[in-house]
Amino acid sequence: MTNSTYRNLLQTRPMRRRDSNEVHRASTPLELLFDLVSVIAIATAAAGLHHAIAEAHFAEGIAKFILSFFAIWWAWMNYTWFASAYDNDDAMFRILTMIIMSGSLVMAAGIGAFFESLDITLMVIGYVIMRLGMVALWLRAAAGDSEGRPTALTYARGFALTQVFWIILLIVLPIPTAWFYGLFGLGMILELVVPVIAENRGNTPWHRHHMIERYGLLNIIVLGETLLAASLAIEAAQGEHLSTSLIRIAIAALVILFAMWWLYFAREEHLERTDFSRALVWGYGHVLIYASGAAVGAGIAVAVEIATHHAHVAEIVGNYAIAVPVAVYTGGLWLVRDRYALNRSGRFVLPTVAIVVLILAAMPFAIEMIALSLLLATVLRSHLACAENSSVGSVM
Repeated sequence: MTNSTYRNLLQTRPMRRRDSNEVHRASTPLELLFDLVSVIAIATAAAGLHHAIAEAHFAEGIAKFILSFFAIWWAWMNYTWFASAYDNDDAMFRILTMIIMSGSLVMAAGIGAFFESLDITLMVIGYVIMRLGMVALWLRAAAGDSEGRPTALTYARGFALTQVFWIILLIVLPIPTAWFYGLFGLGMILELVVPVIAENRGNTPWHRHHMIERYGLLNIIVLGETLLAASLAIEAAQGEHLSTSLIRIAIAALVILFAMWWLYFAREEHLERTDFSRALVWGYGHVLIYASGAAVGAGIAVAVEIATHHAHVAEIVGNYAIAVPVAVYTGGLWLVRDRYALNRSGRFVLPTVAIVVLILAAMPFAIEMIALSLLLATVLRSHLACAENSSVGSVM
């Protein structure tokens, strides 16, 4: 490697806005590494949910999962949209991205303590590291993009102020549990409001196809939680002398996983327009898909523990630990895509199956029935969507 090559690797460049119509825009190796780091935190949160449900701490476990998952998803989402608009792949962008990833690992290390108590010390420290990295990136964008400077500065100021809120929350702890959850919820609202205010100053030049790919890739990684749970069921079945109940759980888990993947990666486009209101619903609405996708894996793990008599809950709890996130997943897909992409009976398939799986959870062989209903819904939705597209094509 020549000296000039070394200099190129270390140089910094002005952070100009990317072309939102750039052809062949794909995820970068750095973005893929960012996803892998994020999924460590997601897996930790899913494990906390799994153990909380297995120990009959339902409300507490679900609440803590929602709060921790929000922090993980929000940090991932902000970075992803920023990178779509401004990634110049210079040395400083890489360094700041790696700082953000380091914060994610610190946050992941604190999730276990958060589930055991209300200790959010490491979570807040890791989160603040991530967010200050984002503030630095937005300040670079403000310096390099005169057109987008008002928007970039609004993002930087907004995220900096929200970090002050989290630090104050950490300082005032311990506080009564109700106050803690209320203030945490207020912090979530403040975080969500920042992009809405900032984008009113001017939209960032994100790339539509790039964002669709980025969101799809994270969903694949999140669905890996269910794949891991199915693998654990197979492993446990071998240890239990080929327990038929565990084999049934493993097969059902795989069917659920494959159906969830198929439903998400349907032929209909996820984000057909670039207007802010549509992008906001799609971008924010995916938190339901990601959180429920991870929670399905946790539910499968709970079902395995029930089948091996390691959990302190009834079988129906395991059934609902799977059915509820499956229902949220299909409902989330309807929210962000199907109600826009389909116009006839096909648009009602996902809301219907969401209701059906909740009913099936109280019936015998519930997990298998949930898997079967999700499989049938996948086939039916594909058929109806195909018929709708064919009729539209013939009219045109």
